[in-house]
Amino acid sequence: MNLILFASTLALVAAIYISSARNRKTDEAIQREYWQRERAANNTRRKPLDDLPYIKLPMDIFPMELLTDIPKVEDYRQIILTLKDLPIVNFTGLSNTDLKLQYGAPNISLLTSYDQNYTLLARTLQQWAQLLYDNGFTSQACQLLEFSVSTGTDVSATYRLLCKIYQEQGAPEKIKRLYPVAEGLNSAMKGTIVRILQESGQSSD
Repeated sequence: MNLILFASTLALVAAIYISSARNRKTDEAIQREYWQRERAANNTRRKPLDDLPYIKLPMDIFPMELLTDIPKVEDYRQIILTLKDLPIVNFTGLSNTDLKLQYGAPNISLLTSYDQNYTLLARTLQQWAQLLYDNGFTSQACQLLEFSVSTGTDVSATYRLLCKIYQEQGAPEKIKRLYPVAEGLNSAMKGTIVRILQESGQSSD
């Protein structure tokens, strides 16, 4: 009996060792590939940024005159007024290494600021839309949410609220139009957002 137990223990130890060795080799290969890409990225020359997918703000959709007695609204207004004159690009899903490889290492600071502008925009659109919805301004909230979706946002709350509005408006078919956007997202949130659409669509049936 002891021999059987001893043999089983040895087999288990050997299996763990082999598995650990394989994982170690995989990790080392991933590290090598990363540093190779990073070295190549850091040596990539500056490229023109004229053709970036810049986002322009349609100022007519922003309800600047609504709920002006709420302090948060003034914050949102000022953010939008600032962003409208700044370059905004959605780089969701792209690492700094990816950006340097595509557009050149010397541009990384600019590209990072463009992406930060987008992150601020997406967050502001969601928060402002939620506040509008909570105060009864559903159509205005819908406009902000639809614009946010058109920019490729991966803020799941944006999709959830927009689906809720479509259901309340008796237009559940509009939820289906969100699928191509969600399925095309280059984001870790893609699966979550697709599930939100599926659940919203099922509850409308």
